[in-house]
Amino acid sequence: MFRAKYFRKFLVLSLLGFFLSPSLSRAAVYKVDVDHTTVSFKVRHLFSKVEGRFNKFEGTVDYEPGKPEAWKTSGVIDAASINTNVLKRDNHLRSADFFDVEKYPTISFKSGKVINSTDTRARLEGLLTIHGVERPVILDVQMHGVGKDPWGNTRAGFTATTQINRKDFGLAWNQTLETGGVLIGEEVEIILEIEGVLTQ
Repeated sequence: MFRAKYFRKFLVLSLLGFFLSPSLSRAAVYKVDVDHTTVSFKVRHLFSKVEGRFNKFEGTVDYEPGKPEAWKTSGVIDAASINTNVLKRDNHLRSADFFDVEKYPTISFKSGKVINSTDTRARLEGLLTIHGVERPVILDVQMHGVGKDPWGNTRAGFTATTQINRKDFGLAWNQTLETGGVLIGEEVEIILEIEGVLTQ
């Protein structure tokens, strides 16, 4: 009886310690502010690079300074919202030659482990899905700080970049040039300029 009583007490205290442990506390959740966030990319066209962006997207970032074990993010992009400022080109990118937006309407990312983190930088592993194909990628992330805006909202800012090979995601269309080589490069640079508003 004596041992059972103290075992129950020990169990209760252990559970309280587990749930109240600072190392296990949840990070603050920031909703991506679409009005102050840019989802863009660059890809080689002939001898220069063309830049484009996606206009419709949503996502969240879980972030607490100094607690990389709690950092995570996820987001979804409307593939049809692609915009390279040339309507004919955008319609081609929406077609089955590229994103095939009728069949694969969204692009998504879900983070995994944080590696090589400092106070201002980190590398974030995750899964990127484009054109129905899911592949692991690593984002190089810069953290720009957390603070109040003039209206009392708490905001956080981040820049994230990565490079992918578009053929890995089934975006293989190209055109051979008369002089040799191809019209469009395979490597795509992705740049995310993210601002989030604290939700909890």
